[in-house]
Amino acid sequence: MVTLRALVPDDANALTRVYSGASIRHTTGKPLTLDQAHEKIRAALARAAETPRAQWSWGILAADEMIGLISLRRRTPTMGTISYILREDTWGHGYATHAAHQVLSVAFTTAGLNRLEAMHHPDNPASGRVLAKVGFTRVGTADRDTETGTVPYELYALETDGI
Repeated sequence: MVTLRALVPDDANALTRVYSGASIRHTTGKPLTLDQAHEKIRAALARAAETPRAQWSWGILAADEMIGLISLRRRTPTMGTISYILREDTWGHGYATHAAHQVLSVAFTTAGLNRLEAMHHPDNPASGRVLAKVGFTRVGTADRDTETGTVPYELYALETDGI
């Protein structure tokens, strides 16, 4: 069973475990420090208090242990993006799929969005499978600048009539 909950200051150590090892290979490539984890939590708590709200961040919990992070960002009044990261030792158990399903519900109800987009690094096809399982359709690529050059990330979209 996977549950989502708002981040709390005591999550900093768990976040450093999530943002390390193979889990960050296709993000910054650099582990999150404890200070950076505290700042990430402070920023998420500040965004939660904003009106109108533009971003939601939840810890992904399995057996009451934080194993990942999933976020929903409002990009326009009706379109948002989702992103997620799991601790490497929890991959392959459906946790990201279950968490994404829960976020879709928030996106299309509470947040009032009618379109979501997500992308993943081309060397991370498992993330694309998660997106397909929750109803996203691959719509092309989007170039992202990285430390090693421009990379064509796989781009997915989901509209309310698609769920």
